[in-house]
Amino acid sequence: MRRRGAGRLALALLLGVNLVLPVRAEPVAAAGFVEAYPVTEAAMRAAGPPYADWVAGGRQFLLFDPRGDGRVVEVLGDLADADRIAVLVPGVGSTLADFDSGLGGVAQRAPAAQAGQLYRQLQAIAPGARVAVLAWLGYDPPDGVVTAAGTAGARRGADALVALLRQLAARRPAATITVVGHSYGALVVSLAAAGAPAQVTDVVSLGGVGAGVQHADDMRGRRFWAAEAPTDWIRRVPPVRLPGLGFGRRPGDPAFGARALPVDGVTGHDGYLTPGSSTLAAVAAVVLTAADADRFGDAR
Repeated sequence: MRRRGAGRLALALLLGVNLVLPVRAEPVAAAGFVEAYPVTEAAMRAAGPPYADWVAGGRQFLLFDPRGDGRVVEVLGDLADADRIAVLVPGVGSTLADFDSGLGGVAQRAPAAQAGQLYRQLQAIAPGARVAVLAWLGYDPPDGVVTAAGTAGARRGADALVALLRQLAARRPAATITVVGHSYGALVVSLAAAGAPAQVTDVVSLGGVGAGVQHADDMRGRRFWAAEAPTDWIRRVPPVRLPGLGFGRRPGDPAFGARALPVDGVTGHDGYLTPGSSTLAAVAAVVLTAADADRFGDAR
């Protein structure tokens, strides 16, 4: 009886800090803070390859949930001491299975790879800066274009993202947070901005399909940045906005009024955060200091 009681107490404590997810999968619970690392590491080791290999290499994770398409949140840098935090949200088709390898085996599509490129760029620009980058697959993106035609999945993802952002703000109240969304993920971060804490100062759309609003001024005073390459197929998505269908004006449309980020060196829909692209350098500047990033604001 004593052993059973101790087990129940331990489970209750884990649930209390969101390290064990509730049975209900939607919306995703906040992923916890750095105290989540040991328990998440243990769960990934127990899950075996490739997840055990990830943590064996010293990688840090706030969340690991292999159910369904899976959810995972990786942290690069010292989150407990960061005063600049970037949260990257991927788009359609992203799953736990391709978090490291990329959708279709294309490495530059991998959330882990994109977060790694941004983190290395931040270190190169400001070696002494206290920064952290989160690769946030804390929601279940649509599986394909047809299921991505509506906003329901993005709204569920936004609710989960807001929970995380509020927790980050509570634990690092002096930090500034930039949310970066790619493709459908841009819709998620834009919707989340409405309920996000004041520490979220900047919203970045990379090849974004929509923002849930028709103009950047509707983002309640947050700076809204957008990159849309000339070769990105997202330009062919019609600006339809009907109940349950479409996303309205793309953030990359000049009429949306976003601060434009440069796209030199970007090819296609997945090349915004590749090494050497001007967008990667610009996003890093936004994360580090919006004052420096203002020089990109009129570039088109």
